[in-house]
Amino acid sequence: MVTVIIPVLNEAETIEQVIKFALSNEHVTEVLVVDDKSLDATVSKAATAGAKVITSTKLGKGASMKEGMLCASNDILIFLDGDIDPYPPYTIRDLTAPIINNTHDFVKATFGRNAGRVTELVAKPLLNILFPDLSDFEQPLSGMIAGRKSFFEKIDFYDDYGVDIGILIDMYLQKARITEVNIGYIDNKSKPWQALGKMSKEVSRAIIQKAMQQNKPNVTLEELQSYSEIRDQMDFAIRESLIGLEKMAIFDMDNTILRGRFIDTCSRIYGFEKELYSIRASEKDTVIVTKNIARMLKGLDLSQILAVADSIPLVEDVIYVVSELKKRGYVVGIISDSYDVVTNHIKTKIGADFSLSNELEFSKSVATGEVKIPSFFFNNEASVCKHTLCKTNAVQHIMKHYKININNAIAVGDSENDLCMIKHVGVGVSFCSSNELMNYVADRQITVPAFEEILEFA
Repeated sequence: MVTVIIPVLNEAETIEQVIKFALSNEHVTEVLVVDDKSLDATVSKAATAGAKVITSTKLGKGASMKEGMLCASNDILIFLDGDIDPYPPYTIRDLTAPIINNTHDFVKATFGRNAGRVTELVAKPLLNILFPDLSDFEQPLSGMIAGRKSFFEKIDFYDDYGVDIGILIDMYLQKARITEVNIGYIDNKSKPWQALGKMSKEVSRAIIQKAMQQNKPNVTLEELQSYSEIRDQMDFAIRESLIGLEKMAIFDMDNTILRGRFIDTCSRIYGFEKELYSIRASEKDTVIVTKNIARMLKGLDLSQILAVADSIPLVEDVIYVVSELKKRGYVVGIISDSYDVVTNHIKTKIGADFSLSNELEFSKSVATGEVKIPSFFFNNEASVCKHTLCKTNAVQHIMKHYKININNAIAVGDSENDLCMIKHVGVGVSFCSSNELMNYVADRQITVPAFEEILEFA
């Protein structure tokens, strides 16, 4: 009778509980988990818990919602988030009852949390101007919704923060019978302050595009100018919140600060490229790979290693951007899976505050071929991910040292090794990356080899 659709990306820690919760409702006969190419155990856990799992053809929540809708076998659909545990006990009942009782066609959830700044400063004022019938909704950006499949089939699903408000407006334009129900209290994570500007832009774009498509006669230049003032208020509120805030900016080194990889450059100069490729191709265990690669450096002295590092160009504006970030109150550092002798050298060159990396061992200034992986890289009881070895653990370690909240951090990286770190900080930045998942998970993408764009939101 009811299909529950759960778009997910790396939600292994909570997905089983969410599925079990959904299946506990007497009206739910199908649970669809739409996976956005998760790298953890989300898929296997979802299947074991009794869900039908499909892999989305395109990254993005909107695409996952649409494909879940297309694959659903029931006429009543409910969309839930995969990272909330627990849900209020009557969430599914309260969301679906108006539809089952045929009093409404579409239901949005409200819950016990104050509306966010984007809702109050952007969404509600714009709705009041362009869609006044929707301006009374308490939480128009809520993503927990239920409705009839026949209405969802006519929806234009956005792929960004505009998806939820876009669905509400499309339902209204279809003349669906819409209501809002309070499902209780949910511990729903607020967006970090650095993401508010992006969210504001995408939500406002969705509302304005929907209005323009309708050629609404009541939209005047004066009203849109008032919207501009609203955006200014939003920017002011964000900047006000930065005053006195402790903040951190974390950079990967290889192919991020440096326009190349240290170990790859070293292998070309000293002739162990084939051995390096063989190690990477034959072994998947990160610890073993790290130790085997370090053996290739045996016999190189300190001056040779630093000469290799100096042969790799820095991103041209990195020294300037680091200096500007520090003026704005940021602690700036490097977290890398390279070697401390190199990262400390680069840290000094760019004026950063710290570097965390693997510790290459020396005897009389000559590399022994041995390496120590510091404990701060390893999984521990405070870890926010399940990886045995992860840069995110180093992020938590250094932020605890400086007493800075992880939501007040910016992290910049380029590769899959940086993905988890990028996901868990306040704002993750994908830097000149060819990794599709990395670009999707990141809050911001920089596509040219320069860091100055960071200063626009730092």
